[in-house]
Amino acid sequence: MALGANYIGDGKCRFEVWAPDLDRVILRLRTGLEVPLRKDGDGIHSVLMQGISPGTDYDFLLPDGTSAPDPASRWQPEGVTGPSRVVDHEAFFWRDRDWQAPPLGDFLFYEIHTGTFSPEGTFEGIIRRIPYLKDLGITALEIMPVAQFPGDRNWGYDGVFPFAVQNSYGGPDGLMRLVDACHRAGLAVALDVVYNHFGPEGNVHSRFGPVLTDRYQTAWGQAINFDGPGSDGVRELFLENALYWFRHFHVDALRLDAVHAYMDQGCRHILQEMSQRAEDLSKEVGRAVYLIGESDLNDVKLIQPRDRGGWGLDAVWGDDFHHSLHALLTGERSGYYGDFGTTASLAKAFREPHVYDGTYSPVRGRHFGNSARGFDGSRFVVCAQNHDQVGNRKLGERLATLAPKPALKLAALSVILSPYLPLLFMGEEFGETHPFLYFANHSDPPLLEAVREGRKAEFSHFGWTEAPPDPFDIETFRQCRLDWGKPKKDGHREVLAFYKFLIRLRKEHPALQNRDPQAVEVHFDEARRFLSWERSGGGRRLKCLMNLSPEVIPLDDEDLSGEWMVLSHSRSGSPERADSGMERAGFADRGREDGRAREGWNGDASPAGEWLSASPEMDVEIAEIDAESLEPWGFLLLEEPEAGAGS
Repeated sequence: MALGANYIGDGKCRFEVWAPDLDRVILRLRTGLEVPLRKDGDGIHSVLMQGISPGTDYDFLLPDGTSAPDPASRWQPEGVTGPSRVVDHEAFFWRDRDWQAPPLGDFLFYEIHTGTFSPEGTFEGIIRRIPYLKDLGITALEIMPVAQFPGDRNWGYDGVFPFAVQNSYGGPDGLMRLVDACHRAGLAVALDVVYNHFGPEGNVHSRFGPVLTDRYQTAWGQAINFDGPGSDGVRELFLENALYWFRHFHVDALRLDAVHAYMDQGCRHILQEMSQRAEDLSKEVGRAVYLIGESDLNDVKLIQPRDRGGWGLDAVWGDDFHHSLHALLTGERSGYYGDFGTTASLAKAFREPHVYDGTYSPVRGRHFGNSARGFDGSRFVVCAQNHDQVGNRKLGERLATLAPKPALKLAALSVILSPYLPLLFMGEEFGETHPFLYFANHSDPPLLEAVREGRKAEFSHFGWTEAPPDPFDIETFRQCRLDWGKPKKDGHREVLAFYKFLIRLRKEHPALQNRDPQAVEVHFDEARRFLSWERSGGGRRLKCLMNLSPEVIPLDDEDLSGEWMVLSHSRSGSPERADSGMERAGFADRGREDGRAREGWNGDASPAGEWLSASPEMDVEIAEIDAESLEPWGFLLLEEPEAGAGS
C-alpha cells in the first residue's frame, strides 16, 4: 500500500484510502469536483488523477453522507477537522545527502517539546537554537510527537493523523528544514511516534475500517487492532508510517511510545515486522536508522534479535535507572518510587539496566522483569528527567525544584557518565525551574471535563489529592516555556558549564568508551548512603565517590585506595573556566600542564603534593579539598594518573 495522496509529478497524484468496510468512497476536491474511487480486494479505494498540483485540498465523502479528511493525510493545514492537502515531498531540496547518523553508542539525546522549547514554539524556533545545542555537546535531538493533534498546544500524544506534521509547528516543510539543519550541524534526529492509541478528538480512522478493537483496553481506551479481523490493513498503516519518517523526512531514529500497549498476540509481533522493514530500508537508502522502544515491561525480548524470538529493536528506555536515582535524590517513595530509594538499587542500576530482573516488586505485588545481563549499555536510554517523569506529576516539577541544588550535579554525573545512552530533558542542563505540565487544547466540553477527571485519578496513586493545574488553560501551557535568560545567570551558568564538562568527558575519556555495564565496578554503603563506581578502558580509570545523603559522611581508606587525581568535585566553581581548562590540557596529556608535578592520593596517607589535578573547571589547591569526608550531596570525580604523569 501507499496510503494517502501520493504526488507522482507532472500534475499526477494517486489517492488511496484503506476502507474495507465501505462499499463506496468519493474523492472531493476543494474545487467541488467529486470522483468515485475504485475498490480492490484488499479494501483499498484508489484513483489516479491528473491536473492535481501540490497544495490541492481534498476530503472524502462516505456512504452515510458525511465527509472526512484522509486518515493518511500528509498535511492538515486547517487542523484536525479541516481538509487534507496534497504534498510533494520530492520538492524539498535536501543538503544532507552525505549524512550518516553516528553509531547508536555515540547518541546523547536531548528531548524537546516543540511548542515550549522556544518562544516561537515552532520548528524554526528550534533551528535558531541549534548552535546552542551543538555547543552543549549533544549528538541527537529527540522531538516529542508532531503528528497532527487538535488545537495548537498539546504534548503530542493525542495525535490523530499519524502522517501529517502539526500545522502550528510549521507543517511538513518545517520539519524537513529542521532535520536538514540538524544534519548539516552534525546532529542526529529522533522522533517520538505513537502507535498504541489515537487521541480522543478528530479521530476518523474507525469510520473507514477496523483500526481500533474492543478486544483489549489500554490506559487511553481502545487498543489498535494489530491482531484481529482486518488487522492486515491496520498493521500496514503503521509499518508504512514508520518508514515514512525515515524515507521522506530523513529522521534517524524513532522512539516508539509505550510499546507495552501494542496488543498483538499474533505469531509475528508488529515490532518484529517493523524492525525487519527498518533494517531493509536502511540497506536500501545506505544509512543507519534506529528503533527505540519505551516499555515498562523490563523484558529483554524487545531488543533480542528476531532470529532468537525477540522483537529486534535497537534500544529501549531504562526506567529503573531514573527511578533509583530520583527516589534517592528527592526522598519520594509514593507510587512506583516505593520499589526504589535504596543505595543498593542505584548501585545495581549502574551495572544492570533492570533493577527488577525477576525479583519481587512490592509495588506490583509480584516478581517482575528479567535479566539484561550481557547486553551492551548502548541498548538502553537512561535519564534523570524526561517529559513523562516531570509532566506526569501534579505540578510538573523538575528536579531543580524537587532536589537540593548540589544533587543536580550528582544526577548529571550519574546519567552522563553511565555506560548507557544519556537523555537530557530540555532545560535541565541549566537548572530550569519552570514546570513542565500536561496541557492540551481540545474543543469538546464533555471531553475537557473527562480529561480533567482522568488526570485527577491518575495522580491518586501518588497521594496527590489536590486538583492539578487546568490542562486547557493557556497559562498552564505558557508556564512550561523555557526561560532562555537563565543560562546567563549565576548558579544556572555553573550548572550548564558542568553539563558541558561531563558531556565532553564522556566523549573523550578512554575509560568511558567501554559500554559494558558489567565492567563497571560499584561499591556502596547503605548506612552512609555512599556509592562509588569505577570505569576502565584504554588503559585509563575513572572513579567517582558520591554522597547520596543530606549529611556530611566520612570517607575511609578503602574508599580512596590507590593513587588518584581530582578531575572534578562538588565544590568546583568558576564556570567561566569550565571549557578553558579542557582546551589547555586534553585528556591524553593531562598531568603535564604548565610543567606542574601533580600527584594523586595514596589510600594510606593524606593527599600529597603541591597541586592536585583539579577539575578542568579550576585549579584547586590541595588544602581546599577535605579528603576525609564528603559534604551533603557531594562527590569527587577522580582519575588515575597516567604512567609518568608529573615526572
